[in-house]
Amino acid sequence: MELKEYQKKTLEQLKIYLDALSEYKAKNEKAIKIDPDLAIDYPLKAWEKAVGPFYHSSKNGLNEPLPNFYLKIPTGGGKTILACHAVDLIKRIYLKKQTGLVLWIVPTTQIYRQTLASLRNREHPYRQTLDISSGGKTLVLEKMDKFNPLDVEEHLVIMLLMLPSAARQNKETLKVFKDSGGFTEFFPIEDDVKGNKDLLEKFPNLDHFGKSDDFFGKVVKTSLGNTLRILKPVIIVDEGHKAYSETARGTIRNFNPSIIVELSATPPKETNRLVNISGQELNRENMIKLDLNITNKASVNWKDTMLAAVGKRNSLESKAKEYEANTGEYIRPICLVQAERTGKDQKGTKYIHAEDVKDYLIKQCGIPEEQVAIKSSEKDDIEGLDLLSKDCPIRYIITKQALQEGWDCAFAYILTILTNPGSQLSITQLVGRILRQPKAKKTKIKELDESYVFCYRQKAKVLLDNIKKGFEDEGLGDLASRVSVKEGDTESEEATKEKTVSIRDRFKMFKGKIYLPRFVVQENGGWREVNYEMDILSRINWKDADVTGIKNLSLSELKDVEQEVAVGLSDDAKSVIEERKRVIKHGGLEIEPVFVTRQLLDIVPNPWTAYEIGKDVVDAFLKKYGQQKVANNLVFIIEELKKQLERERDRLSEIIFVELVERKKLWFFLLSDKGGYELPNSIRIKKQSKKLVRDDNSEVQRSLFDYMPEEDFNDMEKSVAIYLDKQEQLLWWYRNMSRQDYYIQGWKRNKIYPDFIFTRTDEPSKDYSKVFVVETKGTHLKNEDTTYKKSVFKFCNDLGTKKEWKDLNKEFSRGIEFQVIYEEEWKSRLNTMFNL
Repeated sequence: MELKEYQKKTLEQLKIYLDALSEYKAKNEKAIKIDPDLAIDYPLKAWEKAVGPFYHSSKNGLNEPLPNFYLKIPTGGGKTILACHAVDLIKRIYLKKQTGLVLWIVPTTQIYRQTLASLRNREHPYRQTLDISSGGKTLVLEKMDKFNPLDVEEHLVIMLLMLPSAARQNKETLKVFKDSGGFTEFFPIEDDVKGNKDLLEKFPNLDHFGKSDDFFGKVVKTSLGNTLRILKPVIIVDEGHKAYSETARGTIRNFNPSIIVELSATPPKETNRLVNISGQELNRENMIKLDLNITNKASVNWKDTMLAAVGKRNSLESKAKEYEANTGEYIRPICLVQAERTGKDQKGTKYIHAEDVKDYLIKQCGIPEEQVAIKSSEKDDIEGLDLLSKDCPIRYIITKQALQEGWDCAFAYILTILTNPGSQLSITQLVGRILRQPKAKKTKIKELDESYVFCYRQKAKVLLDNIKKGFEDEGLGDLASRVSVKEGDTESEEATKEKTVSIRDRFKMFKGKIYLPRFVVQENGGWREVNYEMDILSRINWKDADVTGIKNLSLSELKDVEQEVAVGLSDDAKSVIEERKRVIKHGGLEIEPVFVTRQLLDIVPNPWTAYEIGKDVVDAFLKKYGQQKVANNLVFIIEELKKQLERERDRLSEIIFVELVERKKLWFFLLSDKGGYELPNSIRIKKQSKKLVRDDNSEVQRSLFDYMPEEDFNDMEKSVAIYLDKQEQLLWWYRNMSRQDYYIQGWKRNKIYPDFIFTRTDEPSKDYSKVFVVETKGTHLKNEDTTYKKSVFKFCNDLGTKKEWKDLNKEFSRGIEFQVIYEEEWKSRLNTMFNL
């Protein structure tokens, strides 16, 4: 599963912190050996080095420093896949072992069921990520499942636990802490007085029977709660803000975790936010369905609102069938309906009941009964159904509150609110359920890339406030402007969701004449844009991929310390520890060629070729080191092989790309009839968008279009735009939008969308003398991707020097220059471009 850019950024930041955490933990351990009073708050020190100031320190139940932080990921952003990758990074970088216990805490039954099903499905990306980390040795357990010390020694054990269980709030959840015979192997036997005493000295917060002066002294309870405490698990808290009662947080810390990672769309204040992903970042990666279109019916009859929603859903299904016919991708739009009552004894009252809505849909709208489901605490028509399956008939799901946090179906497009207009329950809590984009991929059909809400008699201001609150609750507060309201049954000019902005009058002489070059291929007498998979990746001869360096890697014996797990001691602590180490040394991952091949398919698309490469490398290691050593290091070998293949893929792709240009199979053309890109003559913007202005609040003057929404700029981009706008030699500038405007397809898969396009003029009010295409980068984003973009831009510039642009198009008589500029240098670089 290929990660999105913001997900890669999240994991990179996590890796930076874990590296620092590992460094300062080692320093702390050395200091303690000299003098316990020299101990440091190493999570704080690591935070200050990797992130910055303002870290809120905490300790676990053993009074040890506890690394504890949030990953703020909005709804629909893939929190669970990030959690799986986080487990892998923590195990490899911080804890230095791939086995042990992970306690995965979730807040609701719905999230629990979904997470459990995904983690147990070996074909699911979540499970595959964990299997890669553990070398295929992953155990997924529930709180009633039993496990033993050998399981923890040899496997990555993921235990799911509901938050109320962790919070210890009622008698049912106290079962986690009750004495049971299922975990006796972790503890000394009852009459082992010394063993129990030693264990309690090491873990003073263990629950126990008896008193010190009893005949057998204190006897540790063999409960799951105590087992968790002595294993010092990694703890993942999904929807972490739900755990923010002091009781819940105290319970979690009392499990003696080695680290706590909390994931939430809305982390509480006064918490450690390691990563803060915005809604815009999700939207740019096609993860969510925006715009959100709200129809607020004027009618006082709820049936009119329901009928309007039925009409919209039918329209969306028609679009979806056309889309499937053209692409083979299946979408079945679902309408969620919020009624006021669902209970059996509540029908026949003045409130709108779920059964009333179902009857109306079936009898008056002609909806087949099998397409309508009710989801409530008493009735669950969708339990066990795969709502994404072609065999599933469900088009309408009626609920009251049962589809809140944790319910997830990307086919949900419409939310119909039939509750009392004064209710604060409706939109705020359900808006996130219809935002997820199917397969995280835009269809390029406007209707299928947006979401819809139907309600009636809502006050406009209250409606928008509730929507804004709903977006904020889903971590999407920065996208609140992407909401439009259609009042009544007609759409007035004031209520239109978008408006068209044209090129400024002073620049209209260039309308239809502003072109930018692209790499194109001549085909069937015409021209088309270069396609990475078709034109580059398919030409790679993987026999030319050099994996010699991988074969020369040294494989060391697994270090004992990397495999130790903190578990209960028996009579003879030494013999237990030694026995576990012997088991691990003689264990290892089974060398399965199909398993190796599957890990390489993201890079080498042909399974036979991937099989041959994997077998060649593994055979080389087997010949050099033997079966056992290779088995113990197989995950490491696969990881290094993938890294090398990625490097070789990019190296060979660049060679192919350059050769295609040299052989005139690939062209860098400007003219629109040969594949060049023409800047738009108008743009559509949100009417409610805040206008970009200069620092003195005056309007920008030199943007190509009359109105530029401030929401389209981050802080650095805003500073660049305002600075550009003040330059006398600037003719016009344009904010190039990612995923929708001008891009360059280079020799890697991802297209390059530059941030700005602007023109310099040597004579005011005259034509421009040069066009600049500029990518801006924050200092912290200098990485391999930036180096690649600079290489592509240099290649474009070199091609430009070999020809006169005037021969291709008179509008660019002096050429185009492509540049990457960094945060610390952008002003001086722009000055150079304007000859200042």
